[in-house]
Amino acid sequence: MSTFDDREHAFENKFAHDAEMQFKADARRNKLLGLWAAELMGKSGDAAAEYAREVVKSDFEEAGDEDVYRKVSGDLGDKADEETIRAKMAELMAEAKAQLMKEID
Repeated sequence: MSTFDDREHAFENKFAHDAEMQFKADARRNKLLGLWAAELMGKSGDAAAEYAREVVKSDFEEAGDEDVYRKVSGDLGDKADEETIRAKMAELMAEAKAQLMKEID
């Protein structure tokens, strides 16, 4: 194999790894968001865990975060406004990535 082929293979592997890590971070963030929203709705235990799974599943409707936002926003109603939900999504993404990094170490 040439050096160019080695570099190309390395870039492909990095791209695949980064995509996998982003998918895991998105799923983890969505689970954490679902648990947060469930708490605001007064759910706990199995009901909260089931709601968190629903939020994770909602992310497969379309690309991006809007499907998740719409799910949580619609379910929360007036319990949280758009700014609060979007800020929580950003906060939980950072937390999800930190959790994943700890698991890798």
